[in-house]
Amino acid sequence: MYFLLPENQLPQLMNKILFCLCLAITLAGLNAQDLEPIELSDAWLKKVEALAPETPTVPVEGSRKILIFSLHTGYEHWVIPHTEAVFRVLLAKSGAAVSTSAMDIGVFETGTLENYDAIILNNTCPERDKRDIFYDVLRKNKDLTEEQRLEKAAELEANLLRFVKQGGGLVIVHGGATMQNNSATFSEMSGGSFDFHPKQQPIKMILAEPGHPLLKAFKGEGFIHTDEPYFYKNTYADKNFRPLLYMQASELEGLDREFEEDIRYVAWIKKYGEGRVFLTSTSHNAQSFENPQLLHFLLDGVQYALGDLECDDSPVEVIKVEE
Repeated sequence: MYFLLPENQLPQLMNKILFCLCLAITLAGLNAQDLEPIELSDAWLKKVEALAPETPTVPVEGSRKILIFSLHTGYEHWVIPHTEAVFRVLLAKSGAAVSTSAMDIGVFETGTLENYDAIILNNTCPERDKRDIFYDVLRKNKDLTEEQRLEKAAELEANLLRFVKQGGGLVIVHGGATMQNNSATFSEMSGGSFDFHPKQQPIKMILAEPGHPLLKAFKGEGFIHTDEPYFYKNTYADKNFRPLLYMQASELEGLDREFEEDIRYVAWIKKYGEGRVFLTSTSHNAQSFENPQLLHFLLDGVQYALGDLECDDSPVEVIKVEE
């Protein structure tokens, strides 16, 4: 069957068809690399539990206590509940530590942090204007003046910094790096502030030092990992950390700028005073936790932060790509 259109309507119809085709291609390009959110179901969690290490790399003497802090006031990563659940499974199954979960900034009050040996910052993204998760919560308190809000936010941040500096452990997971993103001191402690990321895509993760104890899980081989390629700024330029994983900017898609340094680190460890920090840009997607090597890596990172897994965490020279 054929339909005849008046001649004057044909260009309009063709324009609509062309527009729809262009839109479909654009949307496909934007979402092609995104992984679909998956349900945090009992079946999925049991699958991850079966893949998790049976025992920690370093046997634990005594009791270790970890706080998993999962509050967000800004961007909400759909993987937040999955990440919390996975860390609880890793710690419980291996016996590496006992975990407590919280979303109340009151846990950063003096006298409370001392109940824990380490803290995990689970995608704790703040609002974009202040980039200060403590202030974000306090700004809702109408009983406080603006000066009081700022003073209290600074006090809670100082409590966290002091906790680590005096010997506590800190694990920063993916968006956790943004929690106090405008704070120079937080950046100094963590090793860098979040800058930006291009679109999600498969990333070739390269081992910075294949023989390092914190990379034992990967058995000397890099891996392909679908995620947001995180770039860091501020104190990142000092490279005052021991790099673990890196990517090459030249191999990424969607960058709107060029970098003099092609090597971009996405996971590292470092000392901060007497404390230890483990930062990893993984993972934006819960599917990443179905990789047993990554689970092993995360558990080893926690053990480093706790002080149980001792290894060389001194800064090293910047890796150079061979021409």
